[in-house]
Amino acid sequence: MLREFSIAVPDAVLADLGERLERTRWADSVAGCGWSMGADVDYLRALIEYWHDEFDWREHEARLNRLPQFIATIDGSAVHFVHVRGSGKRSVPLLLTHGWPGSFAELVKLVPFLTAAGDRRNPELAFDLIIPSIPGFGFSARPARAGYDSFRVADTFVRLMDELGYRRFGLQGGDVGAGIGTAIALKYPDRVLGLHLNCIPGSYRPSFGSAGELTDEERAFLADAARWYDEEGGYAHEQRTRPQTLGAALNDSPAGLAAWLVEKYRGWSDCAGDLERRFTRDEVLVQVMIYWVTATIASSMRYYFENRLRPLCLARGERISVPCGIARFPREAPFPPRTYVERGYEVARWTEMPRGGHFAAHEEPELLAADIRTFFCELLRRCDP
Repeated sequence: MLREFSIAVPDAVLADLGERLERTRWADSVAGCGWSMGADVDYLRALIEYWHDEFDWREHEARLNRLPQFIATIDGSAVHFVHVRGSGKRSVPLLLTHGWPGSFAELVKLVPFLTAAGDRRNPELAFDLIIPSIPGFGFSARPARAGYDSFRVADTFVRLMDELGYRRFGLQGGDVGAGIGTAIALKYPDRVLGLHLNCIPGSYRPSFGSAGELTDEERAFLADAARWYDEEGGYAHEQRTRPQTLGAALNDSPAGLAAWLVEKYRGWSDCAGDLERRFTRDEVLVQVMIYWVTATIASSMRYYFENRLRPLCLARGERISVPCGIARFPREAPFPPRTYVERGYEVARWTEMPRGGHFAAHEEPELLAADIRTFFCELLRRCDP
């Protein structure tokens, strides 16, 4: 069952938010520590003041509502999604899936680049875009039962594509979305035209046989990844093991929620330490607001817990057989070398991007869209010589 949807946050929710922001109880900090211990208190104070005094949610709500949005009921749960049809004579259905700490809103910059026709190699090609909110994120329902890992969400999204009448479709994702896209490609290869990723899922582990010993480059990657998780991975360990404890705190404090998310936007984007080189305050606060008004920070973090219990570990000889395009943005870390990825993925295209980070669709939408177009144009050209 499908129905149209518009975002309409109750006035009472916004009034309560304003009161909480006004009553923020600030933690102390060490002079001169900046961002070295986490969110910079001075920056956070300025952001919270702006959020309270100047940020206009209704303006952004209206902007998002210009996108055609829907709710599908799948297995008794609501799945929110955007559905924008392409303008070309040939439109390829493309399922775009966001990551954490993002939302469907981080992908909307891709819409004009992908729904319009005009690629010089395939001028009639455009994409029908399906941009869902992952269950437990944003305006999709929060799962009431355990077990919503990448594979369970893969089943849900394939059901969504069935509801929309798309038998075969392309996939694109980063972060959590890369894991869901990979799970779809692994479980439903006959449904997938191609898989485009700008991140390799964190739980991805290819199998190694007697002839598959690690190269020096792969060993260096694993050592770098271990160092990265030691220095930067505290958030992931907490979310993988005790998401409810952290969720209780962040669901009750908008300043705390902003601190948890903003640190990641600064640390994972290609901003050289200056967050507002890449994101306006409004762009960051829209993401924070979506988590706040839907009360989905705890359910979004439980996704890490679920994927720890069912990680993406390929068995001996198991591969993702559909063609895969990889866009490697320099500030997306840790990122495995191509040889490591190719142990499990059928890599048809690998692009080293000149700039950009974890939030590629938001940071560099034109670069990402161009690589998506090229990848699918090459696939279709091979299918339709």
